[in-house]
Amino acid sequence: MKELSLETQPHIKAGISERLPVIAILLLLIFIIFARTGESVHGQMTRMGAIFWEDYFILRSEITLPTCNPNFDIEQRLNQLEAESGGGDFDLFDEGFDRESSRTSLIQQQANCKAEYAKAEKYKSQITPLLELFRAAEHLFSQASIFSTEKQHLFLMALLFIAAGVATQQRHHIAFRPMLSRLDYKVSTSLQFLANSALAYSAWAYRSNAFSSSIEASNPDVINGLVLGSTALALLSLYQLATLPKNLPDKGNLTHALLSIPLYTIVMLIFSVVVFFSLRHPAGLSLYFSAFFDLSGTYIDVALYLWCGMLLKQTQLGERVFSLFTPWRLPPEMLAFVAIVVMALPTAYTGASSIIILAMGAVVYRELRKVGTRRQLALAATAMSGSSGIVLKPCLIVVIISILNKEVVTDDLFFWGIRVFLLTVFVFFVYAMITRRDPLQLAKASEALPVMANNARPLLPYLIVFILVAGSYLLVLDARLDQFSAPIILPVIIFWWIVFERKLSKAKPLYEEEERIGSLGGSLTKSMTDASVHIGGLLMMMSTFMIITSLGGKSVSATFLYDFSNPLLVMTALMVMFVLIGMFMESMAAIGLVSVAIAPIAYQQGIDPIHFWMTCLVALELGYLSPPVALSHIFTRQVVGEEECELAAKEGDTFYYRHERLLLPLMVMSTTLILVGFGPLLVGYNH
Repeated sequence: MKELSLETQPHIKAGISERLPVIAILLLLIFIIFARTGESVHGQMTRMGAIFWEDYFILRSEITLPTCNPNFDIEQRLNQLEAESGGGDFDLFDEGFDRESSRTSLIQQQANCKAEYAKAEKYKSQITPLLELFRAAEHLFSQASIFSTEKQHLFLMALLFIAAGVATQQRHHIAFRPMLSRLDYKVSTSLQFLANSALAYSAWAYRSNAFSSSIEASNPDVINGLVLGSTALALLSLYQLATLPKNLPDKGNLTHALLSIPLYTIVMLIFSVVVFFSLRHPAGLSLYFSAFFDLSGTYIDVALYLWCGMLLKQTQLGERVFSLFTPWRLPPEMLAFVAIVVMALPTAYTGASSIIILAMGAVVYRELRKVGTRRQLALAATAMSGSSGIVLKPCLIVVIISILNKEVVTDDLFFWGIRVFLLTVFVFFVYAMITRRDPLQLAKASEALPVMANNARPLLPYLIVFILVAGSYLLVLDARLDQFSAPIILPVIIFWWIVFERKLSKAKPLYEEEERIGSLGGSLTKSMTDASVHIGGLLMMMSTFMIITSLGGKSVSATFLYDFSNPLLVMTALMVMFVLIGMFMESMAAIGLVSVAIAPIAYQQGIDPIHFWMTCLVALELGYLSPPVALSHIFTRQVVGEEECELAAKEGDTFYYRHERLLLPLMVMSTTLILVGFGPLLVGYNH
């Protein structure tokens, strides 16, 4: 089976104008990896320097000679001091100049000065060409890591607007439906131009206010970056509006055209109206938008994870893992259950279901379809592929919750998170068994195990490469693979998997894939090209949704919860609010809004903080799977392609199977939410 193309347009060889932004994004990500690795390298190099050179912590800096004079004339200095002491005003308690005490002090000063010169000469004599080379390298890593940390908001800004430009250029922003007809292109591109122009106008107003004030602007780089980036996006969308593709079908309808408007455009236009006409604060739109850069490191990680997913698509790992289960002749529902469980771990590391769907959703869908899973079920499993793993260690969302809420700690959240995960997959398994269409007739163990063992052998090199790279980071750089280092280490691991496949492996791929490039350079280029589009689409959506958090934290109120004295009523209201938030907001922005506007009131109403956040995470995932927006399904359509979704809509002989992609995730997550939300209240908290 051929892998589904991520593009809605025919593949055309990229020109220099298309390749330059992709190259810029690649260089940005490589530098970020280098700079963040430099933090560990710098620490290890200073330790090594102390081992090889006893005085390395002094030698690592330039040795300067003391400024004192070691050979001054003591008698002359004494005479000078005596003359100075005799010229002052009359002092009843003055006992006169003590020449001997002063001589002793000057002799000590001269000895100290000579000792300082001796030390400096000693250190200078230890400086060798090897030491100079070593400390130059150490300083390079140190400066790179410091520069990366201090300027990461600028890196994110460059990444955001360059990648958004790529997504705009390729017309691949995140929307309900892709642009197909001429009407779709006109409506979507026109409104993108209006949204980008609104942001640009606000950014110029923001800049004018900031630089005309007598108070120096605290973030001039962000202000200028917003002006340049938003203006460039507005001009690019204007150019696209003037140069619509030729030979577009004229057939189209307004409903489809409106659904092809990117989500970021809809949100930007709505809040432009609010800020410009209701609040009458033109600079406010870009001011709220700039809150996105307060968590620059987190959103840079999102870009790195998306690149990991595109790199992984160039490997054979996905098909090799699924080949372990095909010998058992599992029914499609069981394979979908396996996919949900397998995807939990990468979701835990990437930190959000939206990221994992965009990064690996195409792999999940492709592998399920290869073994005969019906399209509706494959789409449901793909949309749910990230829903169960967000509560597992070391999920970044959970870490952010613990940072924003001092009432909870990560250990407790992860302790209960694994129990919520087990509950979720159990509920999915039950519904999968209820809705299965084929009889549950598994292959005999005597038949399946030998084939499974044979299919497992090609996975051993991947495991060895993983151990070697992760072990090298641990032993050489003292860097463990966790939620903080994963965005840096995982791209390196997957890169070496690709090197192994292209240069060393003799195993033939199980399937021929058009999207998988045979050469090492081609596979890296393809992965970065695909990643650039998704980085631009997702980051632009996340940054625009941050406006909701910035405004919502001031306008959203949950004080009505004070009217409920029954914890069951409080929890019911909370679950409804969480699901509604999940319908219209991306996860990281939603966590910020809930932390500010809802959590403190819920705690006061007697809801245990851990119970509150476990319920919140499950409810948000239900919101992402719920119409009318259903972000998880939008992301799935984005990576799977419009054609497959259209074919899936034509399948099914009953209401349930015609809408299984929507109904199965809703049944699973709503059942899980009811159990997680009400269960602890009914049995009582066990502190």
